[in-house]
Amino acid sequence: MERPTGKSTSVWASIDWWTIVIYLCLLTFGWLSVCGASYTYGDTDIFSLGTRSGMQLIWIGTSIVLGFLILMLDDRFWDTFAYIIYAVLLLLLFATIFNPHSIKGSHSWLVLGPLRLQPAEFAKFATALAAAKLMSTYGFDIRRRRHFFLSLAVVLLPMLCIIGQRETGSALVYLAFFLMFYREGMPGSVLFTGVAFVIYFVVGIKYAEVSFFGLPISVGRLAVYSLIQLFVAGMVWIYCREKLLARNLLLICWGITVVALLLSWLLPKFVALPAFDVSWVLLATTVVVIIYLFYQGLSRRMADYTLIALFALGSVGFFSMADYALNEVLEPHQRVRINVLLGLEEDLAGAGYNVHQSEIAIGSGGLLGKGFLNGTQTKLKYVPEQDTDFIFCTVGEEEGFLGSSAVLLLFLALILRLIKMAERQPLAFGRIYGYCVLSIFLFHLFINVGMVLGLTPVIGIPLPFFSYGGSSLWGFTLLLFIFLRIDANRNMIRR
Repeated sequence: MERPTGKSTSVWASIDWWTIVIYLCLLTFGWLSVCGASYTYGDTDIFSLGTRSGMQLIWIGTSIVLGFLILMLDDRFWDTFAYIIYAVLLLLLFATIFNPHSIKGSHSWLVLGPLRLQPAEFAKFATALAAAKLMSTYGFDIRRRRHFFLSLAVVLLPMLCIIGQRETGSALVYLAFFLMFYREGMPGSVLFTGVAFVIYFVVGIKYAEVSFFGLPISVGRLAVYSLIQLFVAGMVWIYCREKLLARNLLLICWGITVVALLLSWLLPKFVALPAFDVSWVLLATTVVVIIYLFYQGLSRRMADYTLIALFALGSVGFFSMADYALNEVLEPHQRVRINVLLGLEEDLAGAGYNVHQSEIAIGSGGLLGKGFLNGTQTKLKYVPEQDTDFIFCTVGEEEGFLGSSAVLLLFLALILRLIKMAERQPLAFGRIYGYCVLSIFLFHLFINVGMVLGLTPVIGIPLPFFSYGGSSLWGFTLLLFIFLRIDANRNMIRR
């Protein structure tokens, strides 16, 4: 049953028109960018269906129609059929793994005659709906272990299927859901653990071959083990409220490390013994701390000590496996991309070529850009994938710093509107779905622009509403307009 709140209950009066205006502006700038990226000197008709700019117009038109149809549906449709939509997309993802059609080594596309669809793009909105449905049920609390793992399973299932399709970049997008988990009450320690593991990986790999003042220990190992001990001491201070214990643990661990470093340096000089690898001392002291924390957790019956010990154990295990994962688990091209990003390799003719050419294109645009269809790097096709994954380099070259800033400001306006819309939802389902949409857009924007500028690894994900292609454009339109439809009904109270 619905009862009006006194405000207008018309869908068209309640729709967030500012968001639709931003959406249309992004589509317009996106189409102009596709024109610039795909244009070849001598083309006379950018509207021809034989060109990518002409086909993108078809995708834009169908996306607008799709958005209109979504707005005409009852918002309860998405809540009612969330699990069914999720199951159907999950089945499609699983079936696509065995798809005989391979495009650039990936089995993520369904080829239906002239039409090619990528289910991974549509699985995002389906996963967001399923997560919102699950987490909005009565009594759900993400701080409960069982509930957290249930919501985690909803996100990981499509992620694993996409990895099976050899689409690692698209799979990583699902990590964005952790931002929504955090907003809905997931302990900050979980998010911190993820950030800490990334730091271990970057620092450990980047400085793995750098010797610490000529001693047989790498700067990477010394830094990572020191960070683990620092993080553990900080957690003991914050979560267990044991300031003195935290200080003593850190002083003892770092004191032993300093003594070990001095001995490793002095022994060859005065005792004619070879220098020893101090990393074993660091590992031993960290293990002793872990055992001590487990003992404190059992003797005091305080779960915080046990959880901190598990964090430290997981940190040591992750760091020990990082090198193996990089060299044995990742594909060669993925390994080279990470090495290029970390500055361990240049490879300007191989893995680093895309980013290098993209940076040249953006830099050549200057302040005002070279003008529409006047870019040289993009017109001469120096940048691979310049109308899909590297579309932002076209914006930088043709529109310059000011044009690029304007595009980023448009995305910022969209993000701020999504936050406002999510926070004003009267029901948990709408709020959770809204933060799913926000998280996905943020991840795509940060990673795509970052990889074009050489700040993040090249993982091959599109820039929303800019990159060429129907699947991504429809997928982002579905994500956004479902939320717009849910938000449009915020003035109705249901019993």
